[in-house]
Amino acid sequence: MRFLHTSDWHLGRSFHQVGLLDAQAQLVDHLVSTVRSEQVDAVLVAGDIYDRAMPAPETVQLLSESVTRLIDAGATVLLSSGNHDSAIRLGFAHELLARAGLHIRSSVASIGTPVMVKDVAVYPLPYLEPSVACAPLASADRTHAGVLGAALARVRVDRQRRARSVVMAHAFVTGGATTDSERDISVGGVSAVHPRVFAGHDYVALGHLHGRQRVGEHLRYSGSPLALSFSEAGQTKGSWLVDLDDDGVHVQAVDSPVARPLATIRGDLDSILADPALTHAERAWCQVTLTDPARPLGAMERVRRRFPHTLELRFDPQGMAVPVRRYAERVEAHDDVDVCCQFLEHVRGGARASAQERALLARAVESVRVGAARHDDEGQLGHNRATAGAA
Repeated sequence: MRFLHTSDWHLGRSFHQVGLLDAQAQLVDHLVSTVRSEQVDAVLVAGDIYDRAMPAPETVQLLSESVTRLIDAGATVLLSSGNHDSAIRLGFAHELLARAGLHIRSSVASIGTPVMVKDVAVYPLPYLEPSVACAPLASADRTHAGVLGAALARVRVDRQRRARSVVMAHAFVTGGATTDSERDISVGGVSAVHPRVFAGHDYVALGHLHGRQRVGEHLRYSGSPLALSFSEAGQTKGSWLVDLDDDGVHVQAVDSPVARPLATIRGDLDSILADPALTHAERAWCQVTLTDPARPLGAMERVRRRFPHTLELRFDPQGMAVPVRRYAERVEAHDDVDVCCQFLEHVRGGARASAQERALLARAVESVRVGAARHDDEGQLGHNRATAGAA
């Protein structure tokens, strides 16, 4: 079996207010071409198909065209839901679509039932929000490791009857390198999953982290096929082409086309405008950080004369007693609870949040996050209970 491991398409996303839909359509062209040229049997997309739970009509149309073209090119297509996707919306008509070669797995009820591609059993696991999934999975551990472990226990029951197996999962596996563009799926570190929970499978196709990387034996993230933040400027984007045969597992990188590269530039304004080493950035999307002691007048206009595709201009004055920073920059390294506590401190004139207040804010943040996930999945869980009752 030969398959293409990809994930985190985030269809409909913008990059600093620049729409990516055209670039994502070019990515689909590349994937279709790869399926044909490499005679790929299956395309595995491990979550975050869409960037939001309610995608725009043109985004839905792009996904429809994408899966149709991939299937027409000769591949079976497997999609599993990620934390950005609406499990119910993505899973619409999944039983009917499976007859045409498109297998969508977004419900707890589907866990443990493989998609057979030649002689390989592929187990696509949907993203599992612990507070929602722990009950139907009968997991006493309300963490990502707990519910994923319970899901894989179901998989192992079926795996005993199979010769080869692949697991698709959307999770944060310990050892993976993060970027600025992933949405935090945890409060208090409960998102971490150890690689050993995936033991016993020939390959694990991971999604969620946006850098293409290997985190264990045959345990890999494909990363997002397009850059989604300037923190990914040094990454090579793409997918993994994987062969499972009698000799074992063979993996090679397939790079995505780059419509426009990224560049991060730092220095005082006069220096960067005159630096010949920055010629490569003249056609790139640029993030420019100016270090002038005083903010130059008309800075963005002057920067864009040389670097016309500058999307973000930052200021980090050197030689000043108090650096000037935007509020967003002051809080970007903090989690939601920290931001709430800082706001409380600000409005109270410097009095810090007590331990009890911090605990209350943490419960409120967690309640909002879980409530959103439960609202999205409650219809699917109701379907699961009805199915179990009928069985």
